[in-house]
Amino acid sequence: MKKIRKGDNVVVISGRDKGRRGAVIQVLDDDTVLVENVNRVKRHTKGNPQANRQGGIIEKEAPLHVSKVALFNPGTQKCGRVGVKRLADGKRVRFFKSNGEMIDA
Repeated sequence: MKKIRKGDNVVVISGRDKGRRGAVIQVLDDDTVLVENVNRVKRHTKGNPQANRQGGIIEKEAPLHVSKVALFNPGTQKCGRVGVKRLADGKRVRFFKSNGEMIDA
């Protein structure tokens, strides 16, 4: 089970955007995530009139490694480490290790 999923609110814990917060847009296969309005890069693209795509400088999010982000804990207003445990009915849920609060129960 992945500890960070699409739609989670995360905090960047290292790098150029340290301390910035945002929601996960997409989780990619190679342990990287796209976070909205974090790690933005400029891409110079050529226009394509057949695809009705305009050229120019486009700003978009670049992937971050999953080790550089941590899940935001609304209870403590800080980022926290995440664990996975199995409930009595066999369902697996994520929880914050700091206060034991369930994330997706």
